[in-house]
Amino acid sequence: MARRILVTSALPNANGSIHLGHLLEHIQTDIWVRFQRMRAHQCLHVCADDTHGAATMLKAEVEGLEPQVLIERIREEHAADFRGFGVTHDNYYSTHAPENKQLSDLIYERLHARGLIFTREVEQLYDPERKMFLADRFVKGICPRCGEDDQYGDNCESCGATYEAIDLGSPRSTVSGATPQLKASEHYFFDLPQYTDMLKDWTTSGALQPEVANKLAEWLDGGLKAWDISRDAPYFGFLIPGSTDKYFYVWWDAPIGYMASFMNYAQERADLTFDEFWQPESNTEVHHFIGKDIVNFHCLFWPSVLDGAGFRKPTKIHTHGFASVSGAKMSKSRGVFVNAATWLEHLDAEYLRYYFAAKLNGTIEDIDINLEDFVTRVNSDLVGKIANIASRTAGFVTKQFDATLSAQLEDEALWQQFVDAGSRIAEYYESCDTSKAVREITALADLANQYIAHHEPWKMVKDEAQRERLHLVCSESINLFRVLVIYLQPIVPAFAERARTFLNVEALAWTDAATPLGEHAIGKFKPLITRVDPKKVDAMLEHTEAEETESADEAGNASPDPEWISIDEFEKVELRVARIVAAEKVEGADRLLALTLDVGDERRNVFSGIREAYDPTDLVGRLTVMVANLAPRKMRFGVSQGMVLAAGPGGADIFLLSPDSGAEPGMRVT
Repeated sequence: MARRILVTSALPNANGSIHLGHLLEHIQTDIWVRFQRMRAHQCLHVCADDTHGAATMLKAEVEGLEPQVLIERIREEHAADFRGFGVTHDNYYSTHAPENKQLSDLIYERLHARGLIFTREVEQLYDPERKMFLADRFVKGICPRCGEDDQYGDNCESCGATYEAIDLGSPRSTVSGATPQLKASEHYFFDLPQYTDMLKDWTTSGALQPEVANKLAEWLDGGLKAWDISRDAPYFGFLIPGSTDKYFYVWWDAPIGYMASFMNYAQERADLTFDEFWQPESNTEVHHFIGKDIVNFHCLFWPSVLDGAGFRKPTKIHTHGFASVSGAKMSKSRGVFVNAATWLEHLDAEYLRYYFAAKLNGTIEDIDINLEDFVTRVNSDLVGKIANIASRTAGFVTKQFDATLSAQLEDEALWQQFVDAGSRIAEYYESCDTSKAVREITALADLANQYIAHHEPWKMVKDEAQRERLHLVCSESINLFRVLVIYLQPIVPAFAERARTFLNVEALAWTDAATPLGEHAIGKFKPLITRVDPKKVDAMLEHTEAEETESADEAGNASPDPEWISIDEFEKVELRVARIVAAEKVEGADRLLALTLDVGDERRNVFSGIREAYDPTDLVGRLTVMVANLAPRKMRFGVSQGMVLAAGPGGADIFLLSPDSGAEPGMRVT
């Protein structure tokens, strides 16, 4: 029975370019959507730009534009980037839209009528220079849980803790650099704790991955808090009904943007209605694809708001991990990114689609783009294994048999093995475990290449007695290639389209894999994909580095002057040689090593974020340099009594400072 499915991806923010972190999710979503369409299901994919908030207001102010002009320009750029990577949104809309205003007000009014909205006075951080309350993302400081500095006001990227901005240590405004003040304001709240029992049932219903449900259980058992849904003027967004200076918090209308984008799309389609996908007890499905950093909004607030307003809850929420490049997390705000447009300027989009598919396994594990592995895998699999099947045999069919395949297969058992794999591969696609699908497909490609190597058609063509068998072997090889292309089509659609042209078929439906082409004329074979050129990868990285430098310069120009220190102040820093006498991994921390340092007259315990770069056993006995007079810092793992000096961009590329030979522990560095 055909399914009717509405699919969404998380909304990119309208304050920056699409980078590989966004593409991880949208490519994963697009692969799933294409697979469902190949299975003859109605699968609609909608998205939008997330436009509201103080960040948009400030960016528009800097550029001298009205916010509406800015967000439309960026929306067009985002949509073009996604198209460049073959992402097939049926509708790519904006949260600053009349449908979103209509639905945001409607849901608010329904919840208000049920007594689920209330107001109370709250204290917030306020920027006295810009005269504005600060959203969480405009405050940075020290994480109250692990002690890591330079963390945002809502969550810590180091330990994953969530908290209130007022809990940060040494907070500062990222808008002006000023120290924020506490100031009271009346805010609107949604009574989320009322939905605790519902959420306990729903989160364990199969709508979420087990690891996500387990994480949410911790929050549910710890007790939910009412959700602050308002923000104070000045703010770019929708006014709350009945208010003149209170706006919906961006996370109120952002998920409602899924509904609004679909409403906008359905208005143009005679065969669709909004209600059939969003009313309770609907026989349709709604699937959200999101990153693990926003599960609280999508898996706690969102289903509760929908339920309270009389709308259906999501059928399933598919959560993925973060994307990194050689260990450095993708983050525009942290200066670690590869823009979609930059990639497309140097490399084929299909390369990235294939590589992401080979890494994604349907869990919330992080995905690392190791560029050496990327080059090897794409060249080995797509070029060396799959395209190779057709390139090794198509010429014989074209030249020797008038480009027409044989009516029969040479090896029925091998053919059936390829057909039977389809049900397993379909299950992998359904569960978003595309890494297993890719492994299965490439294993089949190995069998096909072994089959060709065993029969050696390049030798058979020299023997007239082998002519009929040559036809059978090459025809079977082309048929096996076609099956693999069908299985791969959701991942590399442009590659599949070129293969479809060569195969001379109208379409490549999933069910076609079960039936061979028979006596069928094929087209002239042309290379389907070229090898990844490492030089182009290097050029892309150089381009990205230039963009990062430009971005940093712009940020520097927009920031207050740095607080210079004098040479007298610098001389207060006491640097001493230390010998590492013990090193071990810190449980619960991805980047930290616990070091025991001999500094001559005593030993110090220091936590250092060099775990990705060094094996602890390799560090024992090594000399390094530490800041010996740094005040002890309490962390959730213990107290760090100093700091070792290291440099590098991060991840595996961190290098400890090592003194010259002849240095001794405790020796002062000048």
